[in-house]
Amino acid sequence: MTEIQEKLRNNHPCFAEKPGNLGRIHLPVSPACNIGCRFCSRVLNDTEQRPGVTAKVITPEESIAILKKALKICPAIKVAGIAGPGDTLATDTALQTFRLIDKEFPHLLKCMSTNGLLLAEKADEVIEAKIDSLTVTVNAVDPEIEAKLNKFVVYHGKKYDALEGAKILIENQLNGIRKVAESGITVKVNTVLVPKINGHHIEQIAKTVSSLGASIYNIIPLIPTYELKDEKAPFCFQIEEARKQAEKYMDVFRHCNRCRADAVGVPGVNDFSKEVYSEDFVVSETFSHG
Repeated sequence: MTEIQEKLRNNHPCFAEKPGNLGRIHLPVSPACNIGCRFCSRVLNDTEQRPGVTAKVITPEESIAILKKALKICPAIKVAGIAGPGDTLATDTALQTFRLIDKEFPHLLKCMSTNGLLLAEKADEVIEAKIDSLTVTVNAVDPEIEAKLNKFVVYHGKKYDALEGAKILIENQLNGIRKVAESGITVKVNTVLVPKINGHHIEQIAKTVSSLGASIYNIIPLIPTYELKDEKAPFCFQIEEARKQAEKYMDVFRHCNRCRADAVGVPGVNDFSKEVYSEDFVVSETFSHG
């Protein structure tokens, strides 16, 4: 185990065997997304408890003040993460934020999530930003399956629909995972489990990403919404079977709380997001793709 892997196991709630009292903050600095997941409805509100949702989007500079406030309220925070509400590599704001965090809070672990569309070409920037752990959402390694889960990608200003976009996305995800993992960054892969679409495909995803250097796998049950609102969420036995398939190749993370993009505190124990991001807030539907 490397020094950073040991540090992650001791301080990061997603990597520790017993998360206990390990806190994290998600900084919602990424305003835009470049793919169109069929299960993703991104909105700004302060009520829904799911990924892709935040009360507001902040700037990299604002994130430093937010972090100072959060650490006073919740000293248990060991990790500064960015997981949206858009994709962290679709704009430069996430990497800018991590550079500021590295200067102001060098003791904090830096954790980033991405859909991976731009990961291969921005791998060097991710490495230079001193990210400790990177999560890539890989829902399929077969374009035919991916096209059922993602309706388009916007890549270098051009929109590619369904199958064509899926081929670009998967190639870039896999190349990016390999590059980042080779640098020593710990790579976690998330997969949204949609039983009728990719339920039979989990073992192949795990085998593929493990061979490229990813070391931990997180299976996220579908929250039926948007274009997949009529799909059934997986039952517990389906989630467990998927985990068993993945465990043939890599460690599996079993205590995911499907956190908001502005989550603050110890997962499953407390949440201070409203105190940290405190403002009266009205729901709006403003979000950018592209």
